[in-house]
Amino acid sequence: MSLLDKMLKSGNIKSASVLSKSSFFNAKEVIPTDLPILNIAFSGSLEGGLLPGLTVVAGASKSFKTMLSLYCMKAYLDKHKDSVAILYDSEFGITPDYIQSFDIDIDRVIHIPIENVEQLKFDIVQRLGEIEKKDKVFIMIDSIGNLASKKEVEDAENEKSVADMSRAKSLKSLFRIITPHLTTRQVPCLAINHIYQEIGMFPKNIVSGGCLVAGTEIQTPDGLKSVEDFNVGEKVMTLSGEQIVTHVWNPDTLEEGEPECYEITFEDGYSVTVSDKHKFLVDGKWIEAKDLIVGHDCTVLNT
Repeated sequence: MSLLDKMLKSGNIKSASVLSKSSFFNAKEVIPTDLPILNIAFSGSLEGGLLPGLTVVAGASKSFKTMLSLYCMKAYLDKHKDSVAILYDSEFGITPDYIQSFDIDIDRVIHIPIENVEQLKFDIVQRLGEIEKKDKVFIMIDSIGNLASKKEVEDAENEKSVADMSRAKSLKSLFRIITPHLTTRQVPCLAINHIYQEIGMFPKNIVSGGCLVAGTEIQTPDGLKSVEDFNVGEKVMTLSGEQIVTHVWNPDTLEEGEPECYEITFEDGYSVTVSDKHKFLVDGKWIEAKDLIVGHDCTVLNT
Protein backbone atom coordinates (compact mmCIF):
# COMPACT_ATOMS: atom_id res chain seq x y z
CA MET A 1 0.00 0.00 0.00
CA SER A 2 1.40 3.40 -0.98
CA LEU A 3 1.72 6.25 1.50
CA LEU A 4 -1.05 8.09 -0.37
CA ASP A 5 -3.47 5.18 0.02
CA LYS A 6 -2.46 4.74 3.65
CA MET A 7 -3.23 8.37 4.46
CA LEU A 8 -6.53 8.22 2.57
CA LYS A 9 -7.77 5.26 4.61
CA SER A 10 -6.44 6.35 7.99
CA GLY A 11 -9.10 8.94 8.85
CA ASN A 12 -12.82 8.80 9.66
CA ILE A 13 -14.08 11.26 7.02
CA LYS A 14 -15.33 9.15 4.14
CA SER A 15 -15.43 12.04 1.68
CA ALA A 16 -11.64 12.43 1.76
CA SER A 17 -10.09 11.97 -1.69
CA VAL A 18 -7.11 12.89 -3.80
CA LEU A 19 -7.44 16.58 -4.66
CA SER A 20 -7.39 15.93 -8.42
CA LYS A 21 -10.40 13.64 -8.02
CA SER A 22 -12.25 15.54 -5.30
CA SER A 23 -15.94 16.08 -5.97
CA PHE A 24 -15.79 19.34 -4.01
CA PHE A 25 -13.64 20.95 -6.69
CA ASN A 26 -15.55 19.70 -9.71
CA ALA A 27 -17.60 22.25 -11.62
CA LYS A 28 -20.50 23.39 -9.43
CA GLU A 29 -23.99 23.43 -10.83
CA VAL A 30 -25.00 26.85 -12.13
CA ILE A 31 -28.65 27.91 -12.18
CA PRO A 32 -29.12 30.58 -14.90
CA THR A 33 -32.03 32.96 -14.40
CA ASP A 34 -34.06 35.00 -16.89
CA LEU A 35 -32.38 38.17 -15.63
CA PRO A 36 -28.85 38.68 -17.07
CA ILE A 37 -27.98 41.19 -14.34
CA LEU A 38 -28.63 38.50 -11.71
CA ASN A 39 -26.43 36.01 -13.55
CA ILE A 40 -23.60 38.55 -13.58
CA ALA A 41 -24.09 39.36 -9.90
CA PHE A 42 -23.97 35.70 -8.88
CA SER A 43 -21.22 34.41 -11.17
CA GLY A 44 -19.68 37.29 -13.11
CA SER A 45 -20.98 35.97 -16.40
CA LEU A 46 -24.08 36.52 -18.54
CA GLU A 47 -24.17 32.77 -19.09
CA GLY A 48 -23.72 32.09 -15.35
CA GLY A 49 -26.21 32.17 -12.54
CA LEU A 50 -26.90 31.11 -8.97
CA LEU A 51 -24.43 28.72 -7.35
CA PRO A 52 -24.91 26.24 -4.49
CA GLY A 53 -24.23 27.48 -0.98
CA LEU A 54 -25.33 30.49 1.02
CA THR A 55 -26.09 33.78 -0.74
CA VAL A 56 -27.31 36.82 1.20
CA VAL A 57 -29.43 39.31 -0.74
CA ALA A 58 -29.22 42.61 1.15
CA GLY A 59 -30.80 45.91 0.25
CA ALA A 60 -32.96 48.77 1.40
CA SER A 61 -36.70 48.37 1.89
CA LYS A 62 -38.75 48.15 -1.33
CA SER A 63 -35.73 47.22 -3.45
CA PHE A 64 -37.30 44.04 -4.89
CA LYS A 65 -35.19 41.58 -2.86
CA THR A 66 -38.05 39.10 -2.58
CA MET A 67 -38.88 39.40 -6.27
CA LEU A 68 -35.29 38.69 -7.32
CA SER A 69 -35.12 35.72 -4.96
CA LEU A 70 -38.34 34.30 -6.41
CA TYR A 71 -36.83 34.58 -9.90
CA CYS A 72 -34.05 32.32 -8.63
CA MET A 73 -36.54 29.88 -7.13
CA LYS A 74 -38.40 29.77 -10.45
CA ALA A 75 -35.17 29.09 -12.36
CA TYR A 76 -34.19 26.25 -10.03
CA LEU A 77 -37.60 24.56 -10.10
CA ASP A 78 -37.71 24.85 -13.90
CA LYS A 79 -34.27 23.29 -14.30
CA HIS A 80 -35.02 20.37 -11.96
CA LYS A 81 -38.52 19.06 -12.47
CA ASP A 82 -38.26 16.79 -9.42
CA SER A 83 -36.98 19.55 -7.13
CA VAL A 84 -38.72 21.24 -4.22
CA ALA A 85 -38.32 24.65 -2.61
CA ILE A 86 -38.37 25.48 1.09
CA LEU A 87 -39.56 28.98 1.98
CA TYR A 88 -38.80 30.17 5.51
CA ASP A 89 -41.12 33.11 6.13
CA SER A 90 -40.71 35.59 8.98
CA GLU A 91 -42.53 38.55 7.45
CA PHE A 92 -45.59 36.84 5.94
CA GLY A 93 -45.71 39.35 3.10
CA ILE A 94 -45.63 36.73 0.33
CA THR A 95 -48.99 35.35 -0.78
CA PRO A 96 -49.62 32.21 -2.86
CA ASP A 97 -50.99 34.44 -5.62
CA TYR A 98 -47.77 36.49 -5.68
CA ILE A 99 -45.63 33.37 -5.96
CA GLN A 100 -47.87 31.99 -8.70
CA SER A 101 -47.44 35.24 -10.64
CA PHE A 102 -43.85 34.04 -11.23
CA ASP A 103 -45.28 30.84 -12.70
CA ILE A 104 -44.01 28.87 -9.70
CA ASP A 105 -45.85 25.66 -8.83
CA ILE A 106 -46.84 26.30 -5.21
CA ASP A 107 -47.47 22.58 -4.71
CA ARG A 108 -43.69 22.16 -4.84
CA VAL A 109 -43.00 24.88 -2.27
CA ILE A 110 -42.90 24.07 1.45
CA HIS A 111 -43.90 27.13 3.47
CA ILE A 112 -42.41 27.30 6.99
CA PRO A 113 -43.39 30.24 9.23
CA ILE A 114 -40.63 31.19 11.68
CA GLU A 115 -40.69 33.44 14.73
CA ASN A 116 -37.09 33.70 15.89
CA VAL A 117 -33.49 33.01 14.85
CA GLU A 118 -33.10 29.94 17.04
CA GLN A 119 -36.24 28.34 15.61
CA LEU A 120 -34.87 28.87 12.09
CA LYS A 121 -31.48 27.42 13.02
CA PHE A 122 -32.83 24.25 14.62
CA ASP A 123 -35.31 23.58 11.81
CA ILE A 124 -33.00 24.21 8.86
CA VAL A 125 -30.23 22.07 10.36
CA GLN A 126 -32.67 19.20 10.85
CA ARG A 127 -33.99 19.42 7.29
CA LEU A 128 -30.49 19.70 5.79
CA GLY A 129 -29.63 16.48 7.60
CA GLU A 130 -32.32 14.71 5.57
CA ILE A 131 -31.07 15.97 2.20
CA GLU A 132 -28.82 13.68 0.18
CA LYS A 133 -26.49 14.94 -2.52
CA LYS A 134 -28.78 13.62 -5.26
CA ASP A 135 -31.77 15.55 -3.88
CA LYS A 136 -32.63 18.84 -5.52
CA VAL A 137 -33.70 21.42 -2.95
CA PHE A 138 -33.81 25.22 -3.06
CA ILE A 139 -34.00 27.21 0.21
CA MET A 140 -35.17 30.80 0.60
CA ILE A 141 -35.31 32.78 3.87
CA ASP A 142 -37.50 35.88 3.82
CA SER A 143 -36.07 37.38 5.86
CA ILE A 144 -33.35 37.34 8.50
CA GLY A 145 -33.28 41.15 8.63
CA ASN A 146 -36.38 41.52 10.81
CA LEU A 147 -36.12 38.15 12.54
CA ALA A 148 -35.96 38.50 16.32
CA SER A 149 -33.97 36.34 18.69
CA LYS A 150 -35.69 34.08 21.18
CA LYS A 151 -34.38 36.30 23.98
CA GLU A 152 -35.89 39.42 22.41
CA VAL A 153 -39.28 37.72 22.31
CA GLU A 154 -39.01 36.48 25.89
CA ASP A 155 -37.90 39.92 27.11
CA ALA A 156 -40.91 41.53 25.43
CA GLU A 157 -43.26 38.97 26.98
CA ASN A 158 -41.75 39.70 30.41
CA GLU A 159 -41.92 43.48 29.82
CA LYS A 160 -38.14 43.80 30.01
CA SER A 161 -36.40 46.54 28.04
CA VAL A 162 -32.75 45.46 27.85
CA ALA A 163 -30.20 45.28 25.06
CA ASP A 164 -30.13 41.88 23.38
CA MET A 165 -26.64 40.65 22.53
CA SER A 166 -27.65 37.13 21.45
CA ARG A 167 -29.16 37.86 18.02
CA ALA A 168 -25.98 38.52 16.04
CA LYS A 169 -24.26 35.61 17.78
CA SER A 170 -27.13 33.28 16.81
CA LEU A 171 -27.09 34.49 13.20
CA LYS A 172 -23.34 33.95 12.89
CA SER A 173 -23.75 30.51 14.43
CA LEU A 174 -26.52 29.72 11.92
CA PHE A 175 -24.35 30.70 8.94
CA ARG A 176 -21.34 28.77 10.25
CA ILE A 177 -23.40 25.63 10.71
CA ILE A 178 -25.34 25.56 7.44
CA THR A 179 -22.68 26.77 4.99
CA PRO A 180 -20.75 23.46 4.74
CA HIS A 181 -23.99 21.47 4.57
CA LEU A 182 -25.33 23.61 1.73
CA THR A 183 -22.09 23.36 -0.22
CA THR A 184 -21.56 19.61 0.16
CA ARG A 185 -25.19 18.86 -0.72
CA GLN A 186 -25.20 21.33 -3.66
CA VAL A 187 -28.15 23.26 -2.17
CA PRO A 188 -28.58 26.95 -3.05
CA CYS A 189 -29.89 29.06 -0.16
CA LEU A 190 -30.94 32.69 -0.55
CA ALA A 191 -31.27 34.66 2.70
CA ILE A 192 -32.83 38.12 2.45
CA ASN A 193 -31.45 40.81 4.74
CA HIS A 194 -31.95 44.55 5.09
CA ILE A 195 -29.58 47.50 5.18
CA TYR A 196 -29.83 50.88 6.86
CA GLN A 197 -27.76 54.02 6.81
CA GLU A 198 -25.64 55.06 9.75
CA ILE A 199 -25.95 58.64 11.01
CA GLY A 200 -23.17 60.97 9.92
CA MET A 201 -22.02 63.50 7.35
CA PHE A 202 -21.15 60.71 4.91
CA PRO A 203 -23.43 57.83 6.00
CA LYS A 204 -22.61 54.30 4.92
CA ASN A 205 -25.00 51.46 4.23
CA ILE A 206 -24.83 48.85 6.98
CA VAL A 207 -26.31 45.36 6.85
CA SER A 208 -28.68 44.87 9.74
CA GLY A 209 -28.01 42.30 12.39
CA GLY A 210 -25.26 44.00 14.34
CA CYS A 211 -25.22 44.00 18.14
CA LEU A 212 -23.08 46.87 19.39
CA VAL A 213 -24.68 48.56 22.35
CA ALA A 214 -25.12 52.29 22.30
CA GLY A 215 -26.42 54.26 25.23
CA THR A 216 -24.18 52.77 27.92
CA GLU A 217 -23.30 55.68 30.20
CA ILE A 218 -19.73 56.35 31.41
CA GLN A 219 -18.78 58.58 34.36
CA THR A 220 -16.78 61.69 33.39
CA PRO A 221 -15.58 64.64 35.49
CA ASP A 222 -18.59 66.52 34.13
CA GLY A 223 -21.19 63.79 34.64
CA LEU A 224 -22.47 60.77 32.71
CA LYS A 225 -21.95 60.45 28.96
CA SER A 226 -23.03 57.79 26.46
CA VAL A 227 -20.16 55.60 25.29
CA GLU A 228 -20.79 56.25 21.58
CA ASP A 229 -20.37 60.01 22.10
CA PHE A 230 -16.76 59.87 23.32
CA ASN A 231 -13.85 61.29 21.35
CA VAL A 232 -10.14 60.72 21.77
CA GLY A 233 -8.70 63.14 24.33
CA GLU A 234 -11.76 63.34 26.58
CA LYS A 235 -11.57 62.29 30.23
CA VAL A 236 -13.32 59.51 32.13
CA MET A 237 -13.42 58.67 35.83
CA THR A 238 -11.76 55.40 36.86
CA LEU A 239 -10.70 53.68 40.06
CA SER A 240 -7.30 55.31 39.48
CA GLY A 241 -8.73 58.78 39.03
CA GLU A 242 -9.22 60.73 35.80
CA GLN A 243 -7.93 59.02 32.66
CA ILE A 244 -7.72 60.29 29.05
CA VAL A 245 -9.50 58.38 26.28
CA THR A 246 -6.84 57.21 23.82
CA HIS A 247 -8.99 55.15 21.43
CA VAL A 248 -12.60 54.72 20.42
CA TRP A 249 -13.85 51.82 18.34
CA ASN A 250 -16.79 50.90 16.16
CA PRO A 251 -17.68 47.90 13.95
CA ASP A 252 -15.23 49.04 11.24
CA THR A 253 -12.24 48.94 13.57
CA LEU A 254 -12.94 45.51 15.05
CA GLU A 255 -11.37 42.45 13.49
CA GLU A 256 -14.65 40.56 13.26
CA GLY A 257 -16.94 43.59 13.27
CA GLU A 258 -18.95 42.50 16.31
CA PRO A 259 -17.57 41.36 19.66
CA GLU A 260 -19.21 38.60 21.65
CA CYS A 261 -21.03 40.39 24.43
CA TYR A 262 -22.42 39.63 27.85
CA GLU A 263 -25.11 41.30 29.93
CA ILE A 264 -23.86 41.64 33.52
CA THR A 265 -26.46 42.21 36.25
CA PHE A 266 -25.45 43.32 39.75
CA GLU A 267 -27.25 42.71 43.05
CA ASP A 268 -28.70 46.23 43.07
CA GLY A 269 -30.47 45.49 39.75
CA TYR A 270 -28.13 47.57 37.57
CA SER A 271 -27.19 45.87 34.28
CA VAL A 272 -24.47 46.64 31.78
CA THR A 273 -23.68 45.00 28.45
CA VAL A 274 -20.00 44.64 27.63
CA SER A 275 -17.70 42.72 25.30
CA ASP A 276 -16.43 39.33 26.40
CA LYS A 277 -12.96 40.78 27.10
CA HIS A 278 -14.14 43.75 29.16
CA LYS A 279 -12.48 43.49 32.58
CA PHE A 280 -13.96 43.85 36.05
CA LEU A 281 -11.97 44.23 39.27
CA VAL A 282 -12.81 41.26 41.51
CA ASP A 283 -11.00 40.91 44.86
CA GLY A 284 -8.04 42.89 43.56
CA LYS A 285 -7.76 40.94 40.26
CA TRP A 286 -8.95 41.94 36.80
CA ILE A 287 -11.32 39.31 35.34
CA GLU A 288 -12.79 39.32 31.84
CA ALA A 289 -16.58 39.39 31.53
CA LYS A 290 -16.69 35.91 30.01
CA ASP A 291 -15.06 34.51 33.15
CA LEU A 292 -17.37 36.16 35.70
CA ILE A 293 -19.59 33.88 37.75
CA VAL A 294 -22.54 34.53 40.04
CA GLY A 295 -21.26 35.62 43.42
CA HIS A 296 -18.17 37.51 42.27
CA ASP A 297 -17.77 40.74 44.25
CA CYS A 298 -16.95 43.46 41.71
CA THR A 299 -15.37 46.73 42.80
CA VAL A 300 -17.35 49.74 41.55
CA LEU A 301 -16.55 53.42 41.15
CA ASN A 302 -18.26 55.43 43.89
CA THR A 303 -19.70 58.66 42.50
